Amino acid sequence: MSSLERTNPGALAPPSGFSHAVSVTATDGRLVFLAGQTALDRTGTIVGETLVEQFETALGNLVAALAATGGGPAHLARVTVYATDVADYRAHAAELGRVWKRLAGRDYPAMALIGTVRLWDESALVELDGIAMVPDGRVE
Repeated sequence: MSSLERTNPGALAPPSGFSHAVSVTATDGRLVFLAGQTALDRTGTIVGETLVEQFETALGNLVAALAATGGGPAHLARVTVYATDVADYRAHAAELGRVWKRLAGRDYPAMALIGTVRLWDESALVELDGIAMVPDGRVE
């Protein structure tokens, strides 16, 4: 048996047409599907001028949505990164890696980078979504 729970933490901008996180409860844990997160602040405004600045906020938002479901970065199984400028992403890969390690730890989930012309928030340079497996009763 499984159930679905949508989580929209107050620390994030109110969602419009999506949930920040969706949890699926299974016998020994829950799959959590994390909606795409950009560099939106709590008021729904994109913050940060550079890809690295926006990546930091977007990753922080992804981790916050996951935390609201009882999970932590160690539970991330998959993250997809959508970037409007893949060359810029590659040029700043080392900085992005440092941001990841500071916010999410040294372990990386399965990841993909997808280049895109633009994102829903037109001033967004990067968006991250993910899937996590959160064991019952455990937050790391």
